[in-house]
Amino acid sequence: MQTPFDWLTLMVFTGLVVLMLHRSAAEEPVDKLWHYAPPAVGCAVVNYIGNEGHITLAIFGLVAVILYILLVLRPKISL
Repeated sequence: MQTPFDWLTLMVFTGLVVLMLHRSAAEEPVDKLWHYAPPAVGCAVVNYIGNEGHITLAIFGLVAVILYILLVLRPKISL
């Protein structure tokens, strides 16, 4: 846990896991388990790319992962 990408991808991945666990407890499943694979793998790839020093590419990748979560998985966000 030495770079900002370690922390950023950990936060996104943790939110993804919480979303998956919350939805898996529902009586009727909203989505399939494989829907969570692309953003999970994306977090690992973004972390690797960011740690290798390709900051711009890693930022675009992280934005893509977050957009996938928002547009495909559609979590209900309430404040």
